[in-house]
Amino acid sequence: MRIVIAPDKFKGSLSADAVCAHLAAGITAALPGARIDVAPMADGGEGTLDAAISAGFERITRTVAGPLGAPVRASFALRQGTGSQPGEAVIELATASGLLLIDAPDRLPLAAHTRGTGELITAALDAGARRIVLAVGGSASTDGGTGMLRALGASFLDSSGQPLLDGGGDLPRLHNIDWSGLDPRILDTEFVLATDVDHVLTGPHGAARVFAPQKGATPDEVELLEHGLVRLAAVLRKQFPEGPDLAQAPGSGAAGGVGFGAMAALGAARRPGVDVVAEVTGLPRLMQCADLVITGEGSFDAQSLGGKTPVGVLRLAQAAGVPAILVTGRNLLSDTERQATGFLASYAIADRDPDPDSCMNYAARYLEQIGTEIGTEIGRTLAG
Repeated sequence: MRIVIAPDKFKGSLSADAVCAHLAAGITAALPGARIDVAPMADGGEGTLDAAISAGFERITRTVAGPLGAPVRASFALRQGTGSQPGEAVIELATASGLLLIDAPDRLPLAAHTRGTGELITAALDAGARRIVLAVGGSASTDGGTGMLRALGASFLDSSGQPLLDGGGDLPRLHNIDWSGLDPRILDTEFVLATDVDHVLTGPHGAARVFAPQKGATPDEVELLEHGLVRLAAVLRKQFPEGPDLAQAPGSGAAGGVGFGAMAALGAARRPGVDVVAEVTGLPRLMQCADLVITGEGSFDAQSLGGKTPVGVLRLAQAAGVPAILVTGRNLLSDTERQATGFLASYAIADRDPDPDSCMNYAARYLEQIGTEIGTEIGRTLAG
């Protein structure tokens, strides 16, 4: 029996690595002969960097500009190229430009920027990466990716030819973009935008109006940021009138418009985050030899059905013809909804303990119990 364990983190409780370890311990206790492969997963947001490192990438740490300019230590994951295979890097935007890097009272939504993410891209290029995955969840800014592009050599200028201030708040004054200093290595690099967000850049479903309030923006600041993103799109459209209208491309509003900047200037191709992470971890290859896949996340709910890790892993398992089991902290779907997903079975910690705090604090113990139950049930099936 060969089992692949490929969960996301249980947020606030256990990392994806830890979830794998505790489920594997329980299964092995009940089914000592099982061959277990682990592939800690993420959906393109928090945890993507750790998933890449667990898959054998090297952690590279640099000091870069944080979302308000103060230096922060941020990491990316690197896999060196071999032969005809180019070097590959995974950059998790939140490590350099994330909202959680700023205490709530100190948040400045008009000034926050993504310059540090661009500095990580430069570091990855310097390290030889020619395929770069940008995992863009959890940003602090709404700058349309301009900070990232400044770090890569682009200049965003007002009507007098002077550089704008960092952040989205000064973008309404944008008059021209000078691309002449853009790092030439970008042309030889494949960029992948990993995100499960399909919001566009501007409008009622755009980056400013949907996400800026979560970053501390007042209603007036939201409208100023919206104006700036509209202006950014208009200037770019004027420069490249024959190109596609990327401001309305799904995913262009991801991470405060970083999606737009990455698509427009880096030629990034947007892909579902869970699919990108699956490739990084080698999950499709592991599934080719698997008899069972186990996946999960801390809370399985209606939002999970939109492309979060468990459903993404289930889709890959179904394509490989392998049954999949769901393990969660809590399952908020109805029995009918859960059955409709296609999982062979599901297990939830909350079914064993009604106290949410206890579920979080003792998740490791409960996951080992669930692993033992799964192993025991497999043993009965094999025996019988």
